[in-house]
Order: sequence, then C-alpha cells, then structure tokens
Amino acid sequence: MVDTSVALAGLRLDNPVIPASGTFGFGHEFAELYDLDVLGSISLKGTTREPRFGNPLPRIAECEGGLINSVGLQNPGVRAVIDEELPKLARVFHKPAIANISGFSVDEYAECAALLDARPEIGILEINVSCPNVHAGGMAFGTCPENAAAVARAVKAAAKKPVFIKLSPNVTDIAAIAAACVDAGADGISLINTLLGMRIDLKRRAPVIANRMGGFSGRAILPVALRMVWQVYEAVDVPIMGLGGVATAEDVIEMMLAGATAVQVGAENLVNPWACPEIIAALPRAMEQYGITRLEDIIGGAHHG
Repeated sequence: MVDTSVALAGLRLDNPVIPASGTFGFGHEFAELYDLDVLGSISLKGTTREPRFGNPLPRIAECEGGLINSVGLQNPGVRAVIDEELPKLARVFHKPAIANISGFSVDEYAECAALLDARPEIGILEINVSCPNVHAGGMAFGTCPENAAAVARAVKAAAKKPVFIKLSPNVTDIAAIAAACVDAGADGISLINTLLGMRIDLKRRAPVIANRMGGFSGRAILPVALRMVWQVYEAVDVPIMGLGGVATAEDVIEMMLAGATAVQVGAENLVNPWACPEIIAALPRAMEQYGITRLEDIIGGAHHG
C-alpha cells in the first residue's frame, strides 16, 4: 500500500494535488462534478481588496500545447469572498483551502492577508507578486527581489498562517527572488506563474487578445516550470508548491523529484474538469510503477542522484 500524503507548512495533505488559482473558481463551482474532499487542497481564485471586472474582451487565445489568458484578476473583492464565497466552499470542502491574494500596493497585500488569515476555511496564504506596483511605474512586484521581499515582509507581519509567495517566471534570476522572499520571512514558494505570450489573428493582422499579451499556460510550459522548481529548491530551504504544465500523475512525480512538496494543476482543469481527481486516482499506480512507497520520500530526490 502506497502513501500519497505530504506535509505542507504544517498541514497534512492526503495527497499533493491542488487545483491552481484562476483555474478552479472559488472551488464550490466544481462540487457538482465530484467530491472535492479527494483533493489535497484548493488554491482559490486570485482576490484583491476591491472588486475587479478584469481586462477587456477577448481575453483568451488558444495555442499549441496551451492557452494564453489576460483575464485581469476578475474577482468580487476580498469582503465578498469572505462573506459569500468561503461559506459556500465550507459546505462542500472540509479541508483547509489556500487563499490567493493579489494587490497593487504593499498595504493592499497586507490588508487582504490579515482579513483572509482570520478565516477558519483558510490554511495557507498564497501571495501573487506578479501584479504591477502602482508606486513603481507599474513594474511587477515579483520582478525585483527587494519589492517581492517587501510584500513578503508586510504579509508576514499581518498574518499568522503560512505564507507562500507565488513567483513570476518572467525574470532573469528566479532563485534570487525566492531567496529574498524567504529572507523576508516567507514560509514557502509557489512557482511558476504564467509565462508571457501572445497570438496574432492572421485575418485581422492584429493581436487576438485585446490586451495584446497574456499569460501562457498549459502542458507546453512544464519543462520551464521544472527547471525553475529545481533552481529554487537548490536556493532555499522552505517547501515549494510546483505548478506549470502539470497534467498527469507522472508530471506530479517529476515535479516532486525536482523539489516540490505539493503540486498544483492549472490549465488542465480548463481542458478537463476532472483532471485533478483523475491524477489523484492514477498516483498509486504510477508510484508502484516507479518503486515509490511514500510520496513524501521523493521530494527533491533528483538532486541526489
């Protein structure tokens, strides 16, 4: 009998499979399809202080091996999430969820973190630093170690629960940014967020997406995600949630060998709403195939030969 459970920042998960933020709504929407309690946890839709309508349409462009999106953090705002979405989730999911927080200033990150930290439904705060810093000319917090660390420091001061910083891959040195966040108190790192990409409509001779560029996700980005998880595992001594292109039980094992403690499934949920339970069901067979008894034992295993 194999053991799929893992310990993530003090939480014991039945398995490491977690739907990624932005691909699973606020969780309760999927309860009509299957029992959500089979999941390790759920990373909820990105939440900001104020409601956001998001970017203009069209927001989605298909491409080989994935898709490009520019949704623009559409969400009802943190107060509505607390008052409406979390109670709905608690009725159908009986494990700690992961709150995904975005912001446009350090103060906004800290305020949202404090509010969600107080909720019993939430076990981990995942801080998306891919947002533009309105006080720095629109440069994303996550592209600069100092700015990412400032967010990590402020959130840690405002919250008691574990804080994971979700990093953008659109940088030169992902390990340096991860290390700065850990030095500032982060309890873990999530990576990677989407790559930057675009598509052009040949008939219109113009970008498909109204915002021109968007986040490229899907199976095609798995090698990039693996490389960055590997690099960050070598640079910091905190748990990593690996994501980017994960679509199979074998991908989960590969991510964990690279250094991930838990693995998020993103764009695959949009292609196949049953992706996560199918991956979870396939994990024991894949573990037996590769001689793995305890999944937790393989974390970072590829670094040791």
